[in-house]
Amino acid sequence: MQFSKSTDYALHALLHLAHSEHRHNIGIRELSATLGVSDSYLSKIMSKLRQDGIVRAVPGVNGGYELARPAEQITFLDVIQVIEGRQQLFECSNLNSQQHRMLAEEKTAERDQEKCECLVKKVMDGAQQHLYQYLREHTIQSVLNEAIKNCNQAVNKK
Repeated sequence: MQFSKSTDYALHALLHLAHSEHRHNIGIRELSATLGVSDSYLSKIMSKLRQDGIVRAVPGVNGGYELARPAEQITFLDVIQVIEGRQQLFECSNLNSQQHRMLAEEKTAERDQEKCECLVKKVMDGAQQHLYQYLREHTIQSVLNEAIKNCNQAVNKK
């Protein structure tokens, strides 16, 4: 599984907004220059984040973007699902094969009807649940806190 560059830019943009939150909102030009990406590409990403209520646009000459909710309430999973979509990571495409029947758990709902669950999908769904839980546990604020801690440790070593 690989996430798109858009997810990378979205997460970094949110970290930058969270770090700058106490000073001011940030214009798209400043944000795109900081991230090294075009204004138009970043605008599309920020528009998705705005539509989902993660950031808000501040109108006016000195306008830009700011977080729409506290950084500790924005999880990595929230951002990934906005940018990548909310689809299943794995879909069993081998349902009618002999191998599927061999690798399936048969559950008898009624006497005449059998429902087979793909055991490969069961494993993959478990992996997805663990991944989603891990991404839920990491917020924009938790990563920012880690970065600040690392900077402070580097300064103290000098």
